[in-house]
Amino acid sequence: MKWIAGTFVLLLLGLILKLNLLVYVMYVLAGILLLNRFFSRVWTENITAHRTCDVELLEIGEKAHVEVTVENTGKLAVPWMLIEDAIPQEALNQVPQRIRVDGPRLGLERLAPGEQVPLVDYEVTFLMRGYYQLGPLLIETGDMFGLHRRYRLVAEPHFVMVLPKVVPLLGYNLASRRPIGEIRVAHRLFEDPTRLAGVRPYQQGDSLNRIHWPATARTGEIHSRVYDSSRVAGATFLLDFHTDSYAGAGAAVSAEMAIKTVAALANAVFLLGQQIGFASNGRDAADRIREEGWTAEFLSRPEAMRQAKAINPLDRLRPVLVETGKSQDRFTRILQMLARLEHTDGLEFSQMVLEIAPRIPRDATVVAILRRVNPTMAAALGALARQGFLVTAVVVTYDVDVLPDWAKPPDWAEMLLAQGIDFRMVNTEESLMNLCAQNLVR
Repeated sequence: MKWIAGTFVLLLLGLILKLNLLVYVMYVLAGILLLNRFFSRVWTENITAHRTCDVELLEIGEKAHVEVTVENTGKLAVPWMLIEDAIPQEALNQVPQRIRVDGPRLGLERLAPGEQVPLVDYEVTFLMRGYYQLGPLLIETGDMFGLHRRYRLVAEPHFVMVLPKVVPLLGYNLASRRPIGEIRVAHRLFEDPTRLAGVRPYQQGDSLNRIHWPATARTGEIHSRVYDSSRVAGATFLLDFHTDSYAGAGAAVSAEMAIKTVAALANAVFLLGQQIGFASNGRDAADRIREEGWTAEFLSRPEAMRQAKAINPLDRLRPVLVETGKSQDRFTRILQMLARLEHTDGLEFSQMVLEIAPRIPRDATVVAILRRVNPTMAAALGALARQGFLVTAVVVTYDVDVLPDWAKPPDWAEMLLAQGIDFRMVNTEESLMNLCAQNLVR
């Protein structure tokens, strides 16, 4: 744009001073600049690309092969084209790394009319759980003099979900007053009319509301319903994933340990055939991508870099939630939610507990997974306990022994104990495997 403005200024000066040679040169230069802008636009708009990646769901340590083919659909040759396939830089630069890339993502090529060339071919190794966006492809082209360049995003991105590691537990006893699992009452003092166990012939003393009329009509003899005993079963997991909770040393390691803890406990409860549920104040990466989108038009490289480095607010105020239930896909849904979970600085843990408390069933243990404990968080869990919920906390500690010999418990432990909340600590996979075999700190 500056070149065009300068050209017209010199052209006007030549016309005023009647400098015919300068006027001629400026006419030629203006024509070249306008033609370059036209051809750059045509070249850019006629470039298409197609991405090939055959996986969408992986486990930690597995690889995805990505290939991008670029085609010139126009009738004019593209003299030069610089392409770069985008990958999440934060995941690549984080310590420890979340992904590793092998192979070229950047290429420079000339395309003849109708030519189709595979220009990008690389492999991504996923080292940590997450929801990763591969692409889109950034194309840069322009005139031969480098006076005008255009940028365009092509080839829709591909998304890969990497599930968290599920650590097997050596025991299932989590709550001090009962295990994670069902308690069957030895003497049937109470029956749950919502849990039909079967039918039997009528016995003297059976009330009319126990009569099973379909069985009675089918057999010609009166039959009564048999109900199962009341029981307390399953768990609802509450994960604090607020940004402030995962600041400082060991933040990334602690975050992944918290995710593994939820996955391991949810798997243990699921294998027992119990109901499970999950809630967190984190953010679903899939929701973020749907809200923010990925398409854009860049008129300059600085604009492209500015857009790439823009920090989007993490102020989600709605908890992510998997309703507590007993369906077969419940654990899979929780595992996928854990894979996509990101930090947020919008919703405090205590606010989340207050919001979802009416949706937590009372016949399931409430298990809070925390990295830090403050008075507000402890009070929120204490309020649940006073409402009749059985509450247990699992605290992720980075540099503290999980079986400490405390002369005096630290402040955060006293906060939980003051609210009547039992807790345990984890800091490694080994401690997580033995989590349910530990004695509760009292």
